[in-house]
Amino acid sequence: MRRLLFSAVAVSALLSAGAARAACGDVTLAVFSWQSAEALDYVDQFILKNGYDCNATTVAGDTVPTITSMAEKGQPDLSSETTTDLLPEIVNKAVAEGKLVKVGPAISDGETSGWYIPKYVADAHPEIKTVDDAMKHPELFPAPEDPSKGVVFQGPQGWGDTVVTAQLFKALNAAGKGFVLVPSGSAAALDGEIAKGYEHKQGFIASYWAPTSLLQKYPMKRLEMAHDPVEWKRCTTVQECPDPKPNYWGVSDMTTLVTGKFAKRSDVGPVMDYLKTRNWDQNTVGKVMLWMTDNQATGQDGAKWFLKNMPDLWTKWVPADVATKVKAAL
Repeated sequence: MRRLLFSAVAVSALLSAGAARAACGDVTLAVFSWQSAEALDYVDQFILKNGYDCNATTVAGDTVPTITSMAEKGQPDLSSETTTDLLPEIVNKAVAEGKLVKVGPAISDGETSGWYIPKYVADAHPEIKTVDDAMKHPELFPAPEDPSKGVVFQGPQGWGDTVVTAQLFKALNAAGKGFVLVPSGSAAALDGEIAKGYEHKQGFIASYWAPTSLLQKYPMKRLEMAHDPVEWKRCTTVQECPDPKPNYWGVSDMTTLVTGKFAKRSDVGPVMDYLKTRNWDQNTVGKVMLWMTDNQATGQDGAKWFLKNMPDLWTKWVPADVATKVKAAL
């Protein structure tokens, strides 16, 4: 009799678990190749699968084809970290038509490019807050080949940030203010210049972006400057434009995006609540990226490392019972 009773309870539990999975249903997540997005993709997959009993699967993606597919075909369901600024017309039209839904920020302070100076220089010279402030002091940023000049390191040819840096350098008449522009042959070369300068405690200005693992290893301060979106389109980003005006990068929103079809499903209410709550900042994701870089780890590894080591953050994203299930699965 006790065996029969136990069996009934076991069957009931199994049926309940199956019902929970069926209630959430299938969720497809786009996995992008850069570290921050890859890590967040797999954080979402792990939590949806183990905390919400979803059948959460991943598909390889990239910004332009994924956004286009989500808008036109309704697949995949979810893009955890999306640079919607790259396709504003497609995204805005699809949002207006209900084909896409911007759920909320993936990175709360967005993605930023700019000119950065080492933290030790910023700490020693708190008066240097803006690009214009830095341009007054070439002596604080000595160029490796000619210390009588200040240096601005830029990325390799072909990068959008490299074009912007060249146009900004020209617009500021930085050469006339005692600076030289030093291009890098590759991303690794740019990282190498920053690492070498940092390890020798030298001053320099470098074009870079956040979040990145490098800025976690070598803390830098982003110099400030105004952003004019009209001038940005007219000349700042156009290599051949002959008359650039001083202009800077804006903050790029890193957005969690779902299809309208997914958002309207009756079985994903708790999942949508999670996605609306879930985000991290540049500093947090930078720590995850640094761990991934140092350990040559995948996004899946980085997601598990984050979930194991930063429960104070992610447990605020989910109800207590979901958090318990996620912890049990780690």
